[in-house]
Amino acid sequence: MEIICKNCHQVFKGHYCNNCGQTAETHKINVHFLWHDIQHGLFHFDKGILYSLKQLFTRPGHSVREFIEGKRARHFKPLSLVVVLATLYGFLIHYFHISYFKGESSEYLNYENLNEWVPSHFSWVTIATIPLYTIGTYAVFRNQGYNFIEFFVLNTFKASQRLFVQILTFPILLYLNKTDHMQLFSSFTYFVGLVLIFWTNIQFFNKISTGKAFLLSILSHIIFLISFFIILTIILLISGRFSV
Repeated sequence: MEIICKNCHQVFKGHYCNNCGQTAETHKINVHFLWHDIQHGLFHFDKGILYSLKQLFTRPGHSVREFIEGKRARHFKPLSLVVVLATLYGFLIHYFHISYFKGESSEYLNYENLNEWVPSHFSWVTIATIPLYTIGTYAVFRNQGYNFIEFFVLNTFKASQRLFVQILTFPILLYLNKTDHMQLFSSFTYFVGLVLIFWTNIQFFNKISTGKAFLLSILSHIIFLISFFIILTIILLISGRFSV
């Protein structure tokens, strides 16, 4: 039976339009449609957030390498994944008034404003650090056959790993909020993030030895830290926070 595509008006046969890919059967937009969209867009095990997160915590480097090499149908898009997780985490720290920064405000630094600004811009801050991680990865692993954008995708998935750990451990953060143990807990989650980075790199760069991948990962992270502090210093100088 011939069908007229509701999207591009092409006449076709079968389940999908051969011109634009629109499905032959479209459903009325209602509560059922929204629930179905949530299930399949976010939580469907074969193609969604849960599948990508499961891969990132069972075989992270292998799954990201397969994604870059073309095995992408079942994964949630990397940038969409990091935005969803960063937005969720930003909402949590804003809603529960988590104070990451402690100290007495001065004319140079207002901790109250900083604690308000970070949750409101958490997604953008997270995404902004990914190119800095990528600079370090590209600098030390550039001979492994991947380009800068492919390293960017790798680091986007690694950012999602760290965000998910922060979401899972948020109840602990909430319990420790505004206590003297906040800094210790932040150091712990930072260490967990490093372990995930090294584990992912060791699996991803499987053509070199584990020891070499580990040492290069350390060097890559040092380059990230240097890049981060250089960019932060420039921003603070431009904004007039520091004087030289």
